[in-house]
Amino acid sequence: MSNILGISAFYHDSAACLVVDGEIIAAAQEERFTRIKHDHNFPVHAVHYCLQEAGITADELDFVGFYDKPLLKFDRLLETYLDYAPAGFRSFLKAMPLWMKEKLWMPDLIRSEMAKAGGAPDHRAQKKAGKKFQWKLLFGDHHESHAASAFYPSPFEEAAILTIDGVGEWATSSIGIGRGNEITLLKELRFPDSLGLLYSAFTYYTGFKVNSGEYKVMGLAPYGEPKYVRLIKENIAEVREDGSIRMNHDYFSYSAGLRMTNSAFNRVFDGRPRQPESRITQREMDLARSIQVITEEAMLKMAGFVHKETGMKRLCMAGGVALNCVANGRVLREGPFEDIWIQPAAGDAGGAIGIAQAIWHRYLGRDRVSPEKAGTWQSSRSVKDCLPPYADGMKGSFLGPRDTVEEIESFLKSKNLPYKNYSRAELPEVVAELLAAGKIIGLHQGRMEFGPRALGGRSIIGDPRSAEMQSVMNLKIKYRESFRPFAPSVLREHVSGWFDLDTDSPYMLLVADVLGKHRRRMSDDEEKLWGIEKLNVARSEIPAVTHVDYSARIQTVRREANPLYWEIIEAFRRRTGCPMVVNTSFNVRGEPIVCTPQDSYRCFMRTEMDYLVLETCVLDKKEQPKFAEKTDWKSEFRLD
Repeated sequence: MSNILGISAFYHDSAACLVVDGEIIAAAQEERFTRIKHDHNFPVHAVHYCLQEAGITADELDFVGFYDKPLLKFDRLLETYLDYAPAGFRSFLKAMPLWMKEKLWMPDLIRSEMAKAGGAPDHRAQKKAGKKFQWKLLFGDHHESHAASAFYPSPFEEAAILTIDGVGEWATSSIGIGRGNEITLLKELRFPDSLGLLYSAFTYYTGFKVNSGEYKVMGLAPYGEPKYVRLIKENIAEVREDGSIRMNHDYFSYSAGLRMTNSAFNRVFDGRPRQPESRITQREMDLARSIQVITEEAMLKMAGFVHKETGMKRLCMAGGVALNCVANGRVLREGPFEDIWIQPAAGDAGGAIGIAQAIWHRYLGRDRVSPEKAGTWQSSRSVKDCLPPYADGMKGSFLGPRDTVEEIESFLKSKNLPYKNYSRAELPEVVAELLAAGKIIGLHQGRMEFGPRALGGRSIIGDPRSAEMQSVMNLKIKYRESFRPFAPSVLREHVSGWFDLDTDSPYMLLVADVLGKHRRRMSDDEEKLWGIEKLNVARSEIPAVTHVDYSARIQTVRREANPLYWEIIEAFRRRTGCPMVVNTSFNVRGEPIVCTPQDSYRCFMRTEMDYLVLETCVLDKKEQPKFAEKTDWKSEFRLD
C-alpha cells in the first residue's frame, strides 16, 4: 500500500489530498477548518483531517507532494522585478522578506508544518532525537499539477488537456495529452500574458476582489452590453487564432506594482476603478459583459487549437479560468469535442489532487484504469433513450468530513437545542413538504464537498418556482449583491426536459439555457428594461434559477452519487412536478462554506433561514432559543 499526500499552499486556497494506491480517499481546503476564506497558510488542519479519515499517521505516509516549484516561481519574480526596475522596487521590497524567510526554504518549512499536522513535535526536535521522516518530499510543476488534476480523475482513457489560470511558475495556460497513466504537455503560454490575469484585471477594475470576485463579474455580465470589446482588442489585449493572449502591458501594473491596472487603463475606460462596496453602474455591467465575451472567444479558440494539435475526441480542463461555467457551456456546445470533463476544484486547491495522483501514476509508474476502460462510464451525449452509467475519480467531490447522527445529537443535546429526528425513509418527504411551502432550508448531510461549489452536502436549498426566492436568498440569507444568480440542482433524468443540456454536469460547471417551453413571454415594457432593471422580472416557470439571459448554472444529481439529496429532489418533483431545487452554498458572504454542525447551526441562526437539516435531525427556527453573540459577526469575514 502506498500513501501519498498532496499539498497546495502559500498563495490562496490551500488544500490537502490523500491518495492511497491511486484512489482519492480525502481532500479538503484549509479555509473550511480555520474559517478564513481562501486561507493561504499551510493546510495543517486539512492534512490532519486527511490522515484521520484514512486512519493513518504522518509516519505512515510514503510521499508528500507540493503542487508547484517555489524556486522556479522565485526565478520568475526576480526576473520580472529586474525587467521592470526601478518600477517594481516597491513590490520587490514587500515580497522579498517573505521569500527569504520562508518560501526559499520550502522543504524545511513543509517538514516543520507536517510535524504539526501529524501531532508530532517540531521536526528540528525530531532530528536532534535522531528520528527522521519516513516519507519522501517531491515538488511538481504548477501547470502539470493542474493537468494531472484534470486528466487522472476524469472518466476518459485518453483526452486532450487544457489548463488556464493566472500564473504558476512561468506558464499561464498549457495544452497537452493524457493517455492511460501518461501526461504530456505540448505547449504553454507564458507570463506576463495571461487570460486569467486579464480577467482578474477587470475584476479589480469593476470593484471586486481578485482571486475571489471573478465569478461576480461572470454573474454581472448578462446585465450589460459588450460595448467595450472593440476597445479592449484595439488597446488592451489581442486574442490570437490559437486562443493565446497578447497583452499590452502599458496598461497593467501587476508585473511591477501592487495593483492590477494603471492610469493608462483608466484613461481607456474613462475613469478610475470602482471602489469596493460602492454602487454598481451600467459601466461595470458593460465592462463585465465585454471581458466575458473576450474570455469566451479565447477559450473557444483554445479548444479548437488543442483539438487540432492533439486529434483527441475528449477534453479535460483545470485552472482557475476553468471555473468560468458560461464559457465552459459554450465549449461543450460549440467546440469540436464530443465530451469535456472539468476538475471541480479547478483552482489552486485542486493542485493537491494533481500532485498526489501524478506521483502515483508518473513518478511511480503505476497503471491507471479509467472508468471508460473499466466499462463503468459511457458518454451521455452519444446514448439516447436511457441514462448511461457515469463515473469519475472524484466521488462526486464528496471528499471532506462527515458527521454521524449520534455526534450531531450529542451536540444538539449539549446546547439544549430543540429538534426532531426523523427516520432516513421519512426525511425526503419532510424536507420536500417544507420546500413546497416556500421554506428555505440549510442542508448539512454526508461528506463535505471539495472545491468552491456546494453540491448538496453543505447547501442552502429552496423552491425554484418562487419569484421572490432569489431576492430573499441574496439579501436575507447570503447578505450579498442582489444581482447574483442561483443554480438549480436538477435530477439527471429530467435535465433535458427543462434545459438545453443532455449530459452530466455534476459539479455545477456548465451553463445552459432554459428551454423555450418553460420560458415566460415578456411584455413590450419588460423587453425594454435595461441593466439591473431586468433583475426582478420573472422569465420562466423557475424564476429563482433563471438568469436575465435565460441561462442557468446547472448541477445534475444522480442517486448513486448523493442518495439523500436525490431523494429530496425526487420527493419535491412528485409533490410539485418540478424536478429541481435552488442550491447555493451554505455560508454567508465572506465566510467559507460550513464544515461542522456547529458552523451550520451558527450560520442558520445568523440568517433568515427557516429550517436546518443536520443529517436526519430537523431544526425549526421558530423553536430555537434566542441567539446572541458578543460581537458583530459580520466583522469576522472579509468582504469578497
